[in-house]
Amino acid sequence: MFKRTNSRTTHGTATRTPRAAQAAAPRSLVWLATVAALTGALLTTLLQAPANWLAHGLHTLTQGHVQLLNARGTVWRGQAQLVLTGGPGSQDRAALPGTVQWQLAPAWRRAQSADATTTGTTPTGPALSVRIQADCCTPTGLQLWLQPSWQSLHLAVDSHASEWPADWLTGLGTPWNTLQLQARLHLSTPGLTLHITPKGVQGEGRATLDALDAASRLSTLRPMGSYRLVWQAADNAPLSLQTLQGALQLQGSGQWIAGRLRFEGQAEASPGREEALANLMNILGRRQGKRTLIKIG
Repeated sequence: MFKRTNSRTTHGTATRTPRAAQAAAPRSLVWLATVAALTGALLTTLLQAPANWLAHGLHTLTQGHVQLLNARGTVWRGQAQLVLTGGPGSQDRAALPGTVQWQLAPAWRRAQSADATTTGTTPTGPALSVRIQADCCTPTGLQLWLQPSWQSLHLAVDSHASEWPADWLTGLGTPWNTLQLQARLHLSTPGLTLHITPKGVQGEGRATLDALDAASRLSTLRPMGSYRLVWQAADNAPLSLQTLQGALQLQGSGQWIAGRLRFEGQAEASPGREEALANLMNILGRRQGKRTLIKIG
């Protein structure tokens, strides 16, 4: 009896198996179609994400000090007006002439030295290529590479040269709206890399900013001079200021410590130019005889 029962059970199971397989097949197809549809929808959303998403992200990251207005296109390729503001509630704002265009794309970053004077390399691997072009200021564009990893971000800037209007800085509010600086700001770097972690920033290379033929509404002397600011991507990110030429002599140095800038310098007027530069020197810092002591942080 046991054998006959087992035979019927086996035969019954064999009879039901094709029916179960036929029922399972449509369910599998439905599941695969659903996954494919969701994946396609997600990819479409990412590829066609509006430029306003990038504008919102930049606004949040900079606490409203840097804004993209009238953004058009997508996150990956678009254009907008770049605006500096004094932040939430501030009435100060200034727009860069023309528009700024950007192009983002996945890429493979090859290891290379950031600067001919350094021996370090950027990591090889997948990266996000970011190319920025400003109508007014970047004749060859600015090329950035972003490589995120676990609890760190690697940023590389290719060799670059551009020129920016100093009066754009008035949009940031105090003290720029008081100084109303006028100059040609020439930014250059032979290459720059930064490795950003929760413990701090390390890097190599340098960036130089020249303020050429500078003038201010606080002085009748035009121009007051030309100046050079050099930032080294090294431990504590040292910063140095020097005068290239002019009646207003500026010099100083500083460092980024724990994410904050600490800078000390001094300003002094050339003989015979003290009266023309008095108002400006009173604003720059604390007067000490003929000199003004400048301290930040």
